[in-house]
Amino acid sequence: MATILGIGNTLLKDEGIGIHLLNHIRTFYPQWEEKFDIKLIDGGTLSFDLLSLICSDQQLIVLDAINLQQSPGTIFSLQDQAMDQFLSQPGKSVHEVSLQDLFDMSRLTEQLPEKRVLIGIQPDTIDWGSELSSDVKQALPEAVEKIQKILLDWQLINKEQCSGLLAEEN
Repeated sequence: MATILGIGNTLLKDEGIGIHLLNHIRTFYPQWEEKFDIKLIDGGTLSFDLLSLICSDQQLIVLDAINLQQSPGTIFSLQDQAMDQFLSQPGKSVHEVSLQDLFDMSRLTEQLPEKRVLIGIQPDTIDWGSELSSDVKQALPEAVEKIQKILLDWQLINKEQCSGLLAEEN
C-alpha cells in the first residue's frame, strides 16, 4: 500500500499545488485508487492528525509547492534522504505543522515510510485566489508522469496496467 498525500492551501493560488495535483489525479486517473494499492489523501495545510497516516504505509509520495528559486512550474523530485535533507532546512514550509515535524515524530516511533518522495512544483503566485497560475497548471501532466514513474519503480503498477493512462488526459 502506498499513499499519495497532497498538501497546501487552495485559497492561496499556487500554494495549493499539492491539492490541485491530487485532484487532477483523482479526475484523470481514478483507477490508481480503484485498481491499484494506492490511497489518495488531501492533507490540506497539514496537522498532527496526519501522523498516523504517514506511519501507516511504507511508501509515501507527498505533493506540495516548494520554492527553490526556479522558473514557475519547475518540477522537483526529492527521494528518501534528499527529501529529508530538504525538509530539514529552516523556512521551507508555510504550513502550521511542517512535514518535517511529522517525519520527526514518525522517526521517534520508528515508523518513517521506507520509501518517500516529495514531488514539488515551483509556485509563481502565492496570493488570494483559488486558481493555479498558468505555468504551474501546465506542469501538472508532467508531474503526473513523474509520479507514475515512481509507482512503476515501486512495482505498485506495471506498464500493462497503465498503458494509455496518460493519453486519457488530453
